[in-house]
Amino acid sequence: MTEGFLSRGFRGRRQPSELTGRIPPGQYLERGFPVLSAGPTPHTPLDRWDFTIVGKVDQPKRWTWDELHALLQEQVTADIHCVTKWSKLDTHWQGVSIQTLLEQVSYPESAKYVIAFCDGGYT
Repeated sequence: MTEGFLSRGFRGRRQPSELTGRIPPGQYLERGFPVLSAGPTPHTPLDRWDFTIVGKVDQPKRWTWDELHALLQEQVTADIHCVTKWSKLDTHWQGVSIQTLLEQVSYPESAKYVIAFCDGGYT
């Protein structure tokens, strides 16, 4: 075998386990929850926090933190596979679905796309 043909990190083929099929090749299992922001995490006081739908809607709609939390909430369990090579399995989420929010605004059928803007300058 030619030296350097295999990387130093190669340990052989991944052995089948109960995770086979749940973690893509090249990913590793993350048991904690890594930081998901690039830069400092914004800390907006809840009395100034809001969620707003604007744009191609008949009437813009805004919810405060308390108003949003008063809406019907759903619980979802999902696997997350990050481009930085980690996977977190059976992640539990709770929140208001986008369907619940969109039911409270009217918009033309031609409105097919959204862009989300949030703290920290993310879109």
